[in-house]
Amino acid sequence: MSKRCDICGKKAITGTSIARRGLPKKKGGVGLKTTGITKRKFYPNLQPRKVVVHGKIKKALVCTRCIKSGKITLPLKKTSSDN
Repeated sequence: MSKRCDICGKKAITGTSIARRGLPKKKGGVGLKTTGITKRKFYPNLQPRKVVVHGKIKKALVCTRCIKSGKITLPLKKTSSDN
């Protein structure tokens, strides 16, 4: 399963993680020294949800931004009187 939002297409982006040592000058040290830079990925916050698409209920990975903004339509909940 790809780490991509099924609604807006948001996907992972790359960045760097910087490892530092030393005490900052602000706190009385001689400054921070960079000891390593490694690549990393920032993943979107994806949640599995049941979504109504063209009148049918399907499972989809949806980012939280799409859930909050109301871009998806959730299926109606069944009640005990529906049986």
